[in-house]
Amino acid sequence: MIGLEHYLTLSAMLFCIGLYGVLAKKNAVAVLIGIELMLNSVNINLIAFTRYIAPQDPIGHVFALFVILVAAAEIAVGLALVIAIYRNRMTSNVLNLDWLKW
Repeated sequence: MIGLEHYLTLSAMLFCIGLYGVLAKKNAVAVLIGIELMLNSVNINLIAFTRYIAPQDPIGHVFALFVILVAAAEIAVGLALVIAIYRNRMTSNVLNLDWLKW
């Protein structure tokens, strides 16, 4: 039987993989993918807690839907920024994006 611990373990593993992607990758697209993995792990937590704590309330599903909407907006803006920076600098390496520093 799959319990709450299994969902929490899966969510923690996805969050750790996403965190590794954000901290270790140099490509801006890989960093955005890592952020998406972390947001999806939050969605798994929301749905799992709703299922096991209050199965009659859809509040976790509503919060997960809001997280999905925010993630879609974030990825649209993030990809637009990455494309604009790539057109100017011909690189998507986040280490080369220090031209805004004083």
